[in-house]
Formats: sequence, structure tokens, C-alpha cells
Amino acid sequence: MIVAHKKRWGILLTLLLSILTVVFIAPVFIVLMNSFKGQFFITDAPFAFPDAQTFVGLQNYVNGVQKIGFFSAFGYSLFITVGSVAVILLCTSMTAWYITRHKTHITRLLYYIFVFSMIVPFQMVMFTMSKMANLLGLENPFGIILIYLGFGAGLSVFLYCGFVKSIPLSIEEAADIDGCNPLQKFFLIVFPILRPITLTVAILNAMWIWNDYLLPSLVIGSRYRTIPVAVQYLQGGYGSRDMGALMAMLVLAIIPIILFYAFLQKHIIRGVIAGAIKE
Repeated sequence: MIVAHKKRWGILLTLLLSILTVVFIAPVFIVLMNSFKGQFFITDAPFAFPDAQTFVGLQNYVNGVQKIGFFSAFGYSLFITVGSVAVILLCTSMTAWYITRHKTHITRLLYYIFVFSMIVPFQMVMFTMSKMANLLGLENPFGIILIYLGFGAGLSVFLYCGFVKSIPLSIEEAADIDGCNPLQKFFLIVFPILRPITLTVAILNAMWIWNDYLLPSLVIGSRYRTIPVAVQYLQGGYGSRDMGALMAMLVLAIIPIILFYAFLQKHIIRGVIAGAIKE
């Protein structure tokens, strides 16, 4: 009786998860399908498969690449994403290690400040942030990396702190006995142990930064167009837009981050669970 009950619940759960899978995958499939159709047929029959009349091959991709300067936008997105993630990983891992290992009122206050920053809405600070970025000359691909460090530090420090607490202190004490200075101890002993949570933090921040539209549009604008900003320029005046090129560029924009996530997604749950220790 119990086995049959569990089996029924298992079937219902599988059915529910299958439905949710279809719901989440359907928008991506519809965008992919419409990227091979003529722009006039996209609005008339968005859910229809391409046929001999509507299929245009790779024409939408060629038009989109030419119109938005895709390769330039891809280069800026790649530089900003890789640079921001690298800076976030380096700075927040060292910060979390120091906060966790040096118990003082100041480090405890710093920890709660980082945690509090996670719940502050971006819309609350975006105008003052853009003004300060202008005053400090951060309106370029290098400057926006520092801004991403500020916005990404809260969650990253929180995850790193939880993981550092799980590292036995005796390992670091042994390094002290061997004569390691703090930098040697961190980079040779601690940082390699942080690999699972480092991959988790890298994936989460890379997905956020790659797909972010609002921050690049406010800080660096049209001069250094990232892919999300460049795609927006496919919309012309009076609401006109090239839907075919738009769909094609959306496909090209999501392919790198989907591949990146699919390759490393198993590390997300592992890293989050390993870093779930709290005080």
C-alpha cells in the first residue's frame, strides 16, 4: 500500500516537473523557431513552424549581425563579464576569509553590511550610482567592472563566508608553522579549497552580468554597447522593429551563457550546499 502510494506521488511529481520544463523551455524554443522566419510572418503566426513560404534561412542572423555590430558588442560583453567575475572572485574571497577568521566588532559589522546590500533594490540607488560613475570617470568598460564588484560583493561574500567556516582551522595553523605569510596561506592553501564555491559564485555572477541591460545602459550607454544594449537598437522609431533580426540576435546572445551554465551547473548546488553553514 505504501509502495503504491509513493509510486503515485512519484508519477504526479514527474508529470508536474515535465510540465514546468515545457513551460520554461517553450519561450526559448519559440524565439529560436522565429529566428528563421521572415519578420512579417513572426507577428502574424508566431507559434507556427517555418515552412517553404516563411523560412528565410540565416538571413535574419546576417542582418542582425550587421545592424548592431554584433562582434563588437560580443567583445565588450565578454571583456566586462570575464573582468568583473575575476575581480569579484579575487576580492570577495579574500574579504570573506578575513572576515571569517578575524572575529572583531568591525568584521562582524562588515559582514552584516554585505548581507544588507543584498536586499537593497537596484532602482533605489541607480540614479546616484550613475551620477557618481560620471564624476569618478567610470563610464567605460574598465570602470563598470568596479561597479559590478560593488553590486556583486554582497551575495559573493555571503556564500564565501559560509564555505570558509567549513574549512578546518588546523590546516591554516599548519601553514603558519611552515612559515607562510598571509598571502601565501590564502593563495596556496585556502583558495584551492574554495574551488567548489568559487565555481558557484563565478556561474551566478557571469549569468547576471552577461544578461544585464540596465547597468550598462546607465553607465556606458551606446558608446560601448554590450549585447543586451545593442539588441535594443533593433527597435526603430515609432515602435518599428526588425523582429527577425531581433529573434536571431537573442538566440546568439543566450547561446554562450547557456553553454557555460550547462557545462558547470552541477557545481552550483554543490557549492551552495557546501556554503550553507551559518553562525
